Amino acid sequence: MSEEAAAASAGVQAPPVIAVVGSTATGKSAISLALAEALDGEIVNADAMQFYRGMDIGTAKLTVAERRGIAHHQLDTLAVTEDASVARFQREARADITAIQARGHTPIVVGGSGLYHRALLDRFEFPPTDPRVRARLEERGDVEGPGILYRELLKADPDAAASIGPSNTKRLVRALEVIEITGRPFSSGLPRHEYEVPAIQIGLELAHDILDPRIEARVDAMWAGGLVEETRGLVERGLREGTTARRAVGYAETLRHLDGELDAAEARALIAQHTRRLARKQRQWFRPDPRVTWIAAPVDHHDVARAAADALAVVERGAGSLGA
Repeated sequence: MSEEAAAASAGVQAPPVIAVVGSTATGKSAISLALAEALDGEIVNADAMQFYRGMDIGTAKLTVAERRGIAHHQLDTLAVTEDASVARFQREARADITAIQARGHTPIVVGGSGLYHRALLDRFEFPPTDPRVRARLEERGDVEGPGILYRELLKADPDAAASIGPSNTKRLVRALEVIEITGRPFSSGLPRHEYEVPAIQIGLELAHDILDPRIEARVDAMWAGGLVEETRGLVERGLREGTTARRAVGYAETLRHLDGELDAAEARALIAQHTRRLARKQRQWFRPDPRVTWIAAPVDHHDVARAAADALAVVERGAGSLGA
């Protein structure tokens, strides 16, 4: 008998799934660590760029020492030449959650990639794919740029275009691929707010006048901490051939710096600009979900204890509704 089945037969309720969501640089990692320590938890990463081995500085990935002995899953699962797959993540991360609960531990999902969160927690069936259609659209994105793909999607499916934005080439390609194959809007197949994996969702919110300077400081720290050297090493491992990885915020701009298109100051400024834009898109993705309970993000490292206490209070209230 499996551990899950044994627990069920004994009437033991599995620990609830907790998801920590919100914009980049709001302190999600710090709060997830505090929750994991308080609740005997293990962390499941849902930041798509942290799947990539070697993409550490530019993704603010926690070092092994910073993880404080807490098990982390779905980190460093891909080479930079591989494409991140929502379907693969859904399958593997759900298996991680089942295994964590079977050990009697609390799964804590954390990261800012909204689609990956929703695919993991919600009912979401994946539309078909056609490698030939996708390759043709990817080539157009490379040659003509994402702007033309965005304009086509805006005409075909305004809701999908509004959700994806004009610069996410991978998702623009996927949306147009699905529309061409199925003849239906891509937005009609996006996950609804219906749990497949019930969870207590905690959102971290921080005012822009605090978040924006924090983003600037983070970019400066990444640059000083070796982002250029890290990117140069990733180029040797095939970064330029990776459809997803080479477009990641921080690395795309640093590649342009290495190519001589941008000087150091221009590259840093562009990374900060794109990160601020990403933060606003993440907030727009998570904010409409009525199942998320929002709390004030920690304003600095001294405030983590207060924010963690607020998050634990949300967990305590939400555990009853999940039957824990």
